[in-house]
Amino acid sequence: MLSNTKIEVRRSPRRRRTVSAYRDGDTTVVLVPATFSRAEEKRWVGRMLQRLEAREGGRHSGDTELHERAVELARRYLGGTELPDSVRWVDNQNTRWGSCTPDTRTIRISRRLTGMPAWVVDYVLIHELAHLFHADHGRAFWALVHRYPKADRARGYLEGYSAATRTEPCGHGGEDADDRLDEGEIALDGALEGADTDLRGS
Repeated sequence: MLSNTKIEVRRSPRRRRTVSAYRDGDTTVVLVPATFSRAEEKRWVGRMLQRLEAREGGRHSGDTELHERAVELARRYLGGTELPDSVRWVDNQNTRWGSCTPDTRTIRISRRLTGMPAWVVDYVLIHELAHLFHADHGRAFWALVHRYPKADRARGYLEGYSAATRTEPCGHGGEDADDRLDEGEIALDGALEGADTDLRGS
């Protein structure tokens, strides 16, 4: 449950009327306006935790359901000829949305996506499934991804989410230890850098 996770409140002088919250590994991050009083902050943190718990409770699926959804998407949009052996939620991908190791046909999806719309999760699954056909991000890869009707919309959603939750510039000094790619692993990171690149995030 979210109530058992660590809570980090971030105050932003750029925020005026909005409050948002999201999961970042085992931490729940709540973004509030810098003008909030402590009482307002406490009230809104409680409210946002309840909302996240309700959304995750209604939408969260286990690894079995996630794998079944991936297979369904592969059959519907990618011909069903290349299916994953394993698809699972992971908690240690804090700078990417998903990753795929084509050699082992293994896909990992960041649990940060559990509170997002289902069509966004489907897009990340499609992106990783397309890596079972193409390890790179060339034209053939993107042609497969764009068989999913909401691909552009979902990419825009993830780009906007990353921009909205970024509180400081991304460092270039290296990756978190848990986020380093294994050999043969391909990742979908969380801002758009171009048509032939991954999505890079906060």
